[in-house]
Amino acid sequence: MTGWIAVAGLGPGTEALITPEVSEALSKATDVIGYIPYVARVAERPGLTLHTSDNRVELDRAIHALTLAAEGRKVVIVSSGDPGVFAMASALFEALEAGPFEWRALDIRVLPGITAMLAAAAKAGAPLGHDFCAINLSDNLKPWPLIERRLRLAAQADFAMAFYNPRSKSRPNGFTHALEILREECGDDRPILFARAVSTPEESLRVVPLGQATPDMADMRTMVIVGSSRTRLIERPGSPILYTPRSAE
Repeated sequence: MTGWIAVAGLGPGTEALITPEVSEALSKATDVIGYIPYVARVAERPGLTLHTSDNRVELDRAIHALTLAAEGRKVVIVSSGDPGVFAMASALFEALEAGPFEWRALDIRVLPGITAMLAAAAKAGAPLGHDFCAINLSDNLKPWPLIERRLRLAAQADFAMAFYNPRSKSRPNGFTHALEILREECGDDRPILFARAVSTPEESLRVVPLGQATPDMADMRTMVIVGSSRTRLIERPGSPILYTPRSAE
């Protein structure tokens, strides 16, 4: 087959954080497929067709990409951050596994990107400097009891924790429950970072003790990072530095 698919991460926001590998794939593509705001970040040019779709249709998007590539098109599926972290790479492979066997002969590449988690951590200092985990707080694809169990176990294991999709208009109460669980397991003094729209003009960072955190501090553009018991805050002029020492001792 002459067609190919690249699943590309566009990073957290600024063009400066898009990798050269992703830029090269976009320059060669005949088709770009993705969620509306992500495709909007790709410049139009002759010979390129942009295919936008709404949220929660990841499998439809993946099937569309595989169909186009099987027809000989050069397709880039775009995600924000990294496509393998709560994004389109897994959806593509779900569709590939369930689809026609001949799709498996396609040239498929996953092109990594800088995640919102890593961009937020870098802006704040190094809160993920020791063992950490990432949890998607959306219950669209998994039940809330499973999210709660993972939250409790991660807190009990003393991981630093990075939370994706903490709070949306359709899920206003989940993050409230998450904060309650974290206070039960971690106490009120644990630092929590709210990093919103990192690397964009709307960027804002705020670090507060867990006991002072409120649900309205987060939305779908916010990356939330909770420190471990070892995480430290260095006060200084301007923004403080949040970091987790490399040693657990």
